[in-house]
Amino acid sequence: MSDTVLYGLDGHIATITYNRPHALNAVNGALRADLNDAFARFRDDEAAWVAIVTGAGRAFCVGADLKDSEGSVGVFPGTFWEKPTLNSFESGWEIFKPVIAAVNGYCLGYGLTLVTWCDFVIASDRAEFGYPEATIGSPAIVGAIRLPQRINWQYAMELLMTGERIGAERAKEIGLAGWVVPHDDLMLEARDLADRLVRAAPLAQRVMKEVATRSQHLPMLEAIRFGETMRKVATATEDAVEGGRAAREGRRPEWRGR
Repeated sequence: MSDTVLYGLDGHIATITYNRPHALNAVNGALRADLNDAFARFRDDEAAWVAIVTGAGRAFCVGADLKDSEGSVGVFPGTFWEKPTLNSFESGWEIFKPVIAAVNGYCLGYGLTLVTWCDFVIASDRAEFGYPEATIGSPAIVGAIRLPQRINWQYAMELLMTGERIGAERAKEIGLAGWVVPHDDLMLEARDLADRLVRAAPLAQRVMKEVATRSQHLPMLEAIRFGETMRKVATATEDAVEGGRAAREGRRPEWRGR
């Protein structure tokens, strides 16, 4: 990666930081490549169990860089039909590790779409959320799919169709943000949540996230059967053995993530 996205690992907690503060972390070709690399690194690293995503400067991410948009969706060979549809975390990469969005400022377009894929959203009291695409005549497609899956239909349509922004408190009211915290406490709060998450069994967490994700589109019978199959896989892992042993011995488990 270059320096348009920063990646750090502290214990089992990865921090991914949009790092084009002079451009309000707008996504150009370089940032897109680096962001994809960062999420791939988090996904593939067995030592990384939880991620925090945030932005440098005044913005989380303001969406595509309209002055330098070439490559902002990624560069892939072939025609429209050969290009991968799921080509980034924003477009639906399957990452079943927990992801926390620490929204520090402007969160627009691509930035908000990324947030809709995060499991937890902690907003600074300075954060602003919106989809400006309708105001420039370019529809937000993945955002239009994801946002109504996260919040009430009419609130989603209001954001999508007006192009207006909302503040952090309103985002919490409509279920887009889970917490609103003082700006200077944002990363402390995100880290506190991440610390709580890494105390639990990482593979069990990933099973539950995958079951929660896939079962949304399954009939109840198939969902339960799928979930029970996943549970059998998880209970055969070293972590499951360690969890049972620790419970019997009255001590805290030592998770290994395998």
